[in-house]
Amino acid sequence: MKQSTITVLESRGTRSGKVPVAANGISLGSSNTAAMSAATLSLDPLSIAFDGSDPLSQFAKQQVTSLGKDPLSRMAAEMEGALPVAKSTALGSRSSLSKSKEPTNLLELDLIEPWAARRGAILNKYTTSEKLSIVTSFLTGGETIKPQTTMSEKVKYRLEQLDDFDEGSVRQMLDLSQQEYVVKIEQLNHELVQAWNQDQRVKALKIAIQCSKLLSDTSVIQFYPSKFVLITDILDIFGRLVYDRLRTKADYVHPGTREMTSLPENFTPDMVPESAKETCQNWFYKIASIRELLPRLYVEIAILRCYSFLAQDEFGLALRRLTKMIRGIGDPLVAIYARCYLCRVGMSLTLDRTYISENLDDILMIYHTIFNGGIRSEIARHRITLNGYASLYLPALDWILQGVAILTTDNQLDDILQRCKEKKNPALLLQSMMQSFRSDFIASRATHFVQILSTISVEGLSRGQLFRLLGSILSHTPPPAEQRLSVLSSAMKAITSLGNVEEFMQCAEMWAQYTSQHFGLKEVDIFLGSVLQQMAPKRIYEQHYHELQVITDKIVSNAQDVHGILALDNFLPLLDLFQKESIKLEVCKNILTSYRNATACDNAIINDPVVTNALMYISRVLNDSVNALTGEDERRQISGLICHFIRKVDFGRDFEQQLAFYVEARSVLSNLDTALSTLIHSVNRLATSTRRIVKGQHTQKTAAFVKACAAYCFITIPSIIDVRTRMELYLQSGQVALLNVCLQHADSCFEAAINLIPEVPRTVENDGKVHSTEGFIKTFIVNLLSTLVIVPDNPTQGVLYLLRLLLEVVPKYPFEPTSDIFSSIYLHVLDFLSVAAQEVYPYHIVNVISNDELYGSDPKFIAEVNELCCTVCDKLLQHLKVLLESNALRAQSQLALDLLLKIITGADLSVDKMFTLTVHLWNLAVKNRTAIEAKQLVSVTLINIILGFGKKLCHFL
Repeated sequence: MKQSTITVLESRGTRSGKVPVAANGISLGSSNTAAMSAATLSLDPLSIAFDGSDPLSQFAKQQVTSLGKDPLSRMAAEMEGALPVAKSTALGSRSSLSKSKEPTNLLELDLIEPWAARRGAILNKYTTSEKLSIVTSFLTGGETIKPQTTMSEKVKYRLEQLDDFDEGSVRQMLDLSQQEYVVKIEQLNHELVQAWNQDQRVKALKIAIQCSKLLSDTSVIQFYPSKFVLITDILDIFGRLVYDRLRTKADYVHPGTREMTSLPENFTPDMVPESAKETCQNWFYKIASIRELLPRLYVEIAILRCYSFLAQDEFGLALRRLTKMIRGIGDPLVAIYARCYLCRVGMSLTLDRTYISENLDDILMIYHTIFNGGIRSEIARHRITLNGYASLYLPALDWILQGVAILTTDNQLDDILQRCKEKKNPALLLQSMMQSFRSDFIASRATHFVQILSTISVEGLSRGQLFRLLGSILSHTPPPAEQRLSVLSSAMKAITSLGNVEEFMQCAEMWAQYTSQHFGLKEVDIFLGSVLQQMAPKRIYEQHYHELQVITDKIVSNAQDVHGILALDNFLPLLDLFQKESIKLEVCKNILTSYRNATACDNAIINDPVVTNALMYISRVLNDSVNALTGEDERRQISGLICHFIRKVDFGRDFEQQLAFYVEARSVLSNLDTALSTLIHSVNRLATSTRRIVKGQHTQKTAAFVKACAAYCFITIPSIIDVRTRMELYLQSGQVALLNVCLQHADSCFEAAINLIPEVPRTVENDGKVHSTEGFIKTFIVNLLSTLVIVPDNPTQGVLYLLRLLLEVVPKYPFEPTSDIFSSIYLHVLDFLSVAAQEVYPYHIVNVISNDELYGSDPKFIAEVNELCCTVCDKLLQHLKVLLESNALRAQSQLALDLLLKIITGADLSVDKMFTLTVHLWNLAVKNRTAIEAKQLVSVTLINIILGFGKKLCHFL
């Protein structure tokens, strides 16, 4: 029975592909998940149903795992699954139950940027338009490469038996584009996973070997880093598959039970059965038999994690052995990427860092070969520059140096820095060092780095690129305060002396942020002067608009004193360099945006003429960019920025200078309705402030000033396009003029507002929806009537001239025939006339003689009021007839009731005609009483009784 059981478990370990584990466990190559999933789906339905094994093995597995257990074993297994943490520790699992898991490798320390974060950037940066080739026996198509079969080659091909494949001849695919090459690599990935799931382990191994061989091809050298990423993704998957299979075969009998248990996460080699160890050794023996060095290295590195099944401290020994083996690779580019892969896998396995230092030592040992004659002739053949070739080393070198810097003291890093700078052409090493070492280490030695970068040989790289990188680091991690100025001075001196304007601008783009963040206005102005000095000759600035824009944005957005920046001598000349209209517009918009963000939450004001002129110049640029094709959102955004600037300008008690500023702004901002509206509101506020200061008693000087303000508003309002906005501004300006006893200006504003009523469109579109303007008309007229109550009549215009004008123009607006807005307006006019006939008005304005004082309830005036009342009532009666013809009975009853209320509260019912009208209105209202709310009818009846009208009405009825 025991032998039979072991046989079944062996079958399970052999056949079980564990597809979900393999597909989900791809931590180092997430892009391959889709390929693995596709491979799984490509299997036949039976394979999917039985997890890659045959049906008999599947049923046997189910029997062993469930039905084959005796009751005691099943009970023990269930109890073990329910054991608390404390019970598990009694079974020998203490170390895995600590509350905070101790890190077991360098990557778990979270001190290094994960490879997955770098992967996408490498694929995007290192691309090519040249044709690529691929040699494989697992993809269809391509040219067949016939293996030699002579007697002299037999021994060779016996040693290379793992390099050939039985199912087909090796084929070479030529003239592949980059995209096609990536597709072929993904197909190899798919083939590897599918072969593994079908228990074709040898085929999967051979695919991994052939993929590794591709990394020896540098025919398209500029694509090599991306090829490395794609191939190592496949190798990561292969290593994961091998490890998961070995762990599946390493199931063991838990002490105290008879049940087979999977290895825990933190298993030790003594827990691994001998059969699993033997299988693991067989994998390493197979890989050791690979003839070529490069695939033997890469495939062993891929399954390096499997050493955990064999010995406790095997990782360190294996990593150092593989480090020495890489010395046999002749091409320095191929070698450094092999070291990168070794360090990447090693960091995920152990905390040991010795092998990383040894790899760095080997890199420094052969560093000079990167620039020797053979390499130079090779890159000349590839037609790339030495700078382009050197940049190919950066991804691998950055990763290795970042690993070296983990948990390393500053003294050790200083030693590495010293060794690197002593090399010939150390620019590549220094750039990688600045990208990989801690930023605080770089910042604390900023002066030393500036000195090094200013003097070293930079063949293979540009000095400007190094200073740009240093500026980027110092912008986020500044050096000590006592070093900052000397660092800036020395760096700018070196940058200015580069002799290459393009490199200067690239550096200045980064150092602009450092300068604006950590220095005052003087240093910023000197920095801008340096930029101007480099850009002015021969209109060079036209080729560097982007860099100039970035510099300007950083200076303004990081400034501690944005007003001071705008007042610098070199700031406006820098803006003048932007001759291209679209770029200048974007720069000016960004400046005003930064200004708004910097001053939105404070009470800071602008009263410096230099700052005001600078912002006015920027506002002029934005205003001039607005035309008929400008979108509404763009127009709204620009207007908001300019209005914020207008509201910030405040000259205190110097009202005349304030008004002069508004006059200048009006001439500049003629294309923006919102800006003009803000100016008018500001001028009205200025006139109101003047009245408050003199406490309503104007002197000759202040009276002239408020008249000038009123004139400004009256002249500016016609420039606004929107009719409704003009009406509201006329009304507001008229009210302010009336408050300041500028009666003539007030009359002009009110008259202009009334005359605009017929120009209001019947509907307007807002946010894609059409709205009627009748509600706006009603609100506006009600507000106007409340103001006209205290407006004295102009002796040259007649009694209630403005009201007569209003009654004349209101019918010209295209109301709906049955609109209740029309009748509501006339009802409000009746309210106005009722107030106008009173002996004393309910409110007044100081120093303004209203009609109650002007006429003193003169009978002629009252007669005019009564005449207007009759005219309004006639209009309402006509509207009642229209409602009847339109069968709008509910609206008719409501209007009759509303008019009835107006009459009984404001008219003399002792007049027979008035009383008769009231009775008819009551009859009309109650005729359709079902259309009126019962509560409203009850309220009206109570009012009638209170006023004594009830008895008359009842008697009449």
